[in-house]
Amino acid sequence: AGLVQRSAACHDVMMIYLRAAGCSLVLDVDGPGLPRVVHWGADLGDLSPEQAAALRAATVPPVSAGQPDDGVPGALLPAAATGHAGTPGLDGHRAGRAAAPLFVLAGVEQAGVERAGGRVVVRGVDTAAGLELVSELELTPSGLLRLRHTVRNAGADAWCRERQPQRHPFAFGTWLREGRHGRTGHDATIGLLAGTPGFGFRHGEVWALHVGWSGNHTTYAERLPGGWAVLGGGELLLPGEVVLAPGEEYATPWLFAAWSGRGMDGISAAFHGWLRARPAHPANRHPGRPRPVVLNTWEAVYFDHDFDRLRRLADTAAALGVERFVLDDGWFRHRRDDTAGLGDWYVDEQVWPAGLGPLVDHVRGLGMEFGLWVEPEMVSEDSDLYRAHPDWVLGAEGRLPPRWRHQQVLDLARPEAYSYVLGRLAALLTEYDIGYLKWDHNRDLVDAAHAGRAGVHAQTLAVYRLLDELRDRHPDVEVESCSSGGGRVDLGILERTDRVWASDCNDALERQAIQRWTGLFLPPELVGTHVGPPMAHTTGRVHALSFRAVTALFGHAGIEWDVAAAEPGERAGLAEWVRVHRAERDLLHGGDVVRVDHPDPSAWVHGVVAADRSRALFAYVQLTTSAAEVPAAVRLPGLDPDRMYRVAPVSVAGLPWGLQKAPPPWYAAGGVELTGRVLAEVGVRLPVLNPEQALVLRVTAR
Repeated sequence: AGLVQRSAACHDVMMIYLRAAGCSLVLDVDGPGLPRVVHWGADLGDLSPEQAAALRAATVPPVSAGQPDDGVPGALLPAAATGHAGTPGLDGHRAGRAAAPLFVLAGVEQAGVERAGGRVVVRGVDTAAGLELVSELELTPSGLLRLRHTVRNAGADAWCRERQPQRHPFAFGTWLREGRHGRTGHDATIGLLAGTPGFGFRHGEVWALHVGWSGNHTTYAERLPGGWAVLGGGELLLPGEVVLAPGEEYATPWLFAAWSGRGMDGISAAFHGWLRARPAHPANRHPGRPRPVVLNTWEAVYFDHDFDRLRRLADTAAALGVERFVLDDGWFRHRRDDTAGLGDWYVDEQVWPAGLGPLVDHVRGLGMEFGLWVEPEMVSEDSDLYRAHPDWVLGAEGRLPPRWRHQQVLDLARPEAYSYVLGRLAALLTEYDIGYLKWDHNRDLVDAAHAGRAGVHAQTLAVYRLLDELRDRHPDVEVESCSSGGGRVDLGILERTDRVWASDCNDALERQAIQRWTGLFLPPELVGTHVGPPMAHTTGRVHALSFRAVTALFGHAGIEWDVAAAEPGERAGLAEWVRVHRAERDLLHGGDVVRVDHPDPSAWVHGVVAADRSRALFAYVQLTTSAAEVPAAVRLPGLDPDRMYRVAPVSVAGLPWGLQKAPPPWYAAGGVELTGRVLAEVGVRLPVLNPEQALVLRVTAR
């Protein structure tokens, strides 16, 4: 990995070559401008200085008649001043001047270990514009590339800087997505991918990027007539949102990127590997502590907080094997519905005359952890906090932003508002034995202004500081990022939280797609997946318990249902599901995620394979009716081709059913033994399933 090559044979050309996990990045840092991206993709093997020089020569594009005489470099930070006709990497101006910065290379620093990635720091300067630039690139051992740029105002005055899956052809022009929600948003996947035509989960070359930022952001794909294909992204700054005084600097969010030569599963491997290796990952923060099975009270009781009812719910949950009991919205002052109370983070004395202590003690006495719902960034206009401090709302002076779910946003960039929220949360965590916060964020930031200018940037940084300080004070408390469900899912918020709630829609059929695409970037243990009641309250659909249970099995599992009122057979099925999940939890939360390019679009196949290839769990999900009378064979990839495996169905809250005269013989016999190569290339036949049914297969090396 990182080797800097310079020799007379290369005509004094300097190249940087980073390698890890089968992919590589080659940069031409010979100057005088910023580095040129020579290659980002498959590992090129060992390169001698002579080969590096030849690679550089072979990849310098011709200069067309419509370009500057020296051509246009494919720079790491594209600049209009070089003739780049696409989206510039840096927008801004100095009081109307220096609107097209042109950096020259001022230095390169590098550290790395052969074949294990490496880190590069590039320094650039534009003396005419009075700007200094630091670009940081790191190729991690999992093959994930992350980079960010920091720009510093070295001049004497200030300036400001502006700024469900879809598949499109990567044609000439720019495909741009701007997220202006003040949070990551619900309206798109959290990443941008480009690949060879028809790429899938297990085939094709794919390049992907993700902006690790929880506020306004942009991503784009751009193909230019000059031959460049560019993927980019960063924070979307509104006019005047960031102004740099002399000596001040602005650092972009981290941009995470990955290349895969084996389809989207390779992208997942890079992202999952990096996330699992971080010190902030729950398994690294709390070694040896598995991700607990959760029961959340929202769809069980909503705002009807009654101690006796909640105690019975906790008793039932503990009997099922639940390990974390979370009290959702409705516990604080004035909160009998969603029109009042946000900001008044005191236990409601009318509902809880003895405080939360009796419920916390009861839950802890049952051997479960206690969790609590909060929405610290919001305030209700009908609240004691708003009546005392209406000026704490994040909005333009003299007017309120549009109401959203009867609430406004609290300006946490105001020191006094920040101190109040921090103080109340810290007091709750000190008074009660709380191990988990479900941290919600139920509206977009609309007309958000702080100190007279656009305020999303400052608000996002304030939220990060708040979460960081709470973690410093209470390091054992886990936090879930919930934002009307999955509205704030990104690697910025996950630096400070322990999981995300993928969606407020708990319909198992909808959840199949939601979890599939969230899981493209996030490993299963970071994604909350709960079993809901028979009828989903968001869609009105009714699903069998086995389908709901299989859907929730492959994630950080939990329950969102009044199980105390469930039928005995339903509770028995839930208990079986909990036992399976807990028995397979190390695999589900530590294995390699595999998704199959199944030929029948009516069904999906996905699984998790142990790192040592000793075992696996696969799910076959019948989404709709099939045009085929008999299901296609199901291939099970990712196993060791030369090992023998036993494949057997697993009852997860019961086995599914379908209309058929007889299931395949191996299924009726309870299992079959085949090599990993046969399972990957030929597969096995499954019984006919009705729509919205799912089957789990356990694969074990013999």
